[in-house]
Amino acid sequence: MADINGNYIQEINAPEGMRYAVVFSYAEGGKVRFIDPDTCAKIGAIMAQMHNVNEHTAIKRINYNDTTLLELPYRYAQQFFSDDLPEMQFVKTLSNDITGAFANTDANAIKTGIVHLDIWYDNMSITENSEVTIFDFDFCGNGPFILDVAYFCKQLFHIETNKEEYELKKDAFLAGYQSIRKLTKQEIDLIPLAGAAVYIFYLGVQCRRFDWSNIFLTENYLKMYVGRIKNWVEYNDQ
Repeated sequence: MADINGNYIQEINAPEGMRYAVVFSYAEGGKVRFIDPDTCAKIGAIMAQMHNVNEHTAIKRINYNDTTLLELPYRYAQQFFSDDLPEMQFVKTLSNDITGAFANTDANAIKTGIVHLDIWYDNMSITENSEVTIFDFDFCGNGPFILDVAYFCKQLFHIETNKEEYELKKDAFLAGYQSIRKLTKQEIDLIPLAGAAVYIFYLGVQCRRFDWSNIFLTENYLKMYVGRIKNWVEYNDQ
């Protein structure tokens, strides 16, 4: 919806810097934390449709690569946490593993374009008929599509404590995605590390948005946050 001056994009001078917002008339449904398999499949299909439209295109926003996903977030974290902490050492080692895995994968097998990078239940409305509206494009940028796929899988992993349910819903999501566009074997193999990469990126986001009210930047929080990454990596290494 346009404002009284006909502008669709609003600028908000937030504490962390300039933010942008748009207003929609209405998105039916609500936030659903525990999504059923059929809806997971629909979300996968919608994501794939977005990727089909956005392949081989770019926008004037962040480029997601080793530097922005891994190197810079670690530097931001160094401002608050010692390199000697086991959690920081884990992040650094894992970052090197992620960089190596992507470097050793045929670039032609990793499709790129415009990614959302924050598709999970908190950023969508779902109706009783499983109609899905995705919003919150704050982190939209350019990068490998597998980042979106992996991030949804990783969020689902942490929401579903019953891993049989997780596997069922993850498989439904991936099947829905691949009903629209196929993932290469190399992309599927990168899902565990790609998901970890996005979580390292978000650690950096939390560090950059630090102010007196930020509850994130404590050693206890770092242990919890990195522990979630470890659980994800170890689960996929089984």
